[in-house]
Amino acid sequence: MAAEPVLFGRTHDGEPVHSLKITGGGLTVDLMSWGAGIRDLRMDGHDAPLVLGFEEFEHYPVHSPYFGVTAGRYANRIAHGRFTIDGTGHQLDRNEKGANHLHGGTRGIGRRVWSIAEHGADFCRFEIADPDGHMGYPGNCGISCTYRLKPGGVLSVVLEAETDRPTLCNLAHHSYFNLDGGDTILDHEAMIAADHYLPVDGELIPTGEICAVAGTEFDFTEMRPIRLGGRETPFGYDHNFCLSDARGPKRAVALVRSLCSGIAMEVWTGEPGLQFYTGLKLNVPVPGLDGRRYGSCGGFCMESQVWPDSPNHPQFPSAVLRPGTRLLQETDYIFSRE
Repeated sequence: MAAEPVLFGRTHDGEPVHSLKITGGGLTVDLMSWGAGIRDLRMDGHDAPLVLGFEEFEHYPVHSPYFGVTAGRYANRIAHGRFTIDGTGHQLDRNEKGANHLHGGTRGIGRRVWSIAEHGADFCRFEIADPDGHMGYPGNCGISCTYRLKPGGVLSVVLEAETDRPTLCNLAHHSYFNLDGGDTILDHEAMIAADHYLPVDGELIPTGEICAVAGTEFDFTEMRPIRLGGRETPFGYDHNFCLSDARGPKRAVALVRSLCSGIAMEVWTGEPGLQFYTGLKLNVPVPGLDGRRYGSCGGFCMESQVWPDSPNHPQFPSAVLRPGTRLLQETDYIFSRE
């Protein structure tokens, strides 16, 4: 039987935020209409949460670094918040240190309340209308996010969008995962099926180079610990790994596992990029799920998406969405235990 949404909290403006629980495939997921996000994710037989989140809504607007939400209208960064489509320039909200655009801006879709359009025992579809001019984006954009739990530990995330004017649209699921409930994820092992990555400058904006991972700290072509041996401080991964030069069929692109818990998470997607972030900057001053404290490297993100700052690099995959076409972004997070 499908669970009904319950009131989770209210925004500063008094707008209600609802939560909803779905179950299936050995997983239980608590969803929330704030950012069409995942608040909590549990696996049968494993007590600790597999994602970072909060028990109370009031912490999300103030302390959440996009925990579990759907990032957009353009996930990741755009240098100086500027881009051009069909010869027309656009200026977006510069919400990262007043310099660059990040995850759709101050009031991007990950920081707004979505409507619950449809739900059942093992799925929920959220919808939101992103109006023309909001955060500087051209065009009215209708966006949906569908979570579905399938047999075999599959958490399916399907993101869709349509527009009435040429615009940018690059959506991404932004959960922070921790597969054993430990203080850090540095001893998790990871594999990413990418031979190249994007170097970034001091503001985490791609330089435009596309570099080989071979012989570098970015080589995850074989399973290895996230922690780099011999380093006194953790290496701060917050980089795009180049999976392909265009969106294509869904396929296996990454695997992460904890030797402590025996839990593994496989990522399948058709997106051309995977942003791997190991949470180096995490320092959350309030308690999270089960009263946990989230410090540096307390969780990792694997955000399937178009490459960051793509409108300013013609050699990168395009994130332009035009009227009459539909963006379809499918990613599966598949959980198992040895």
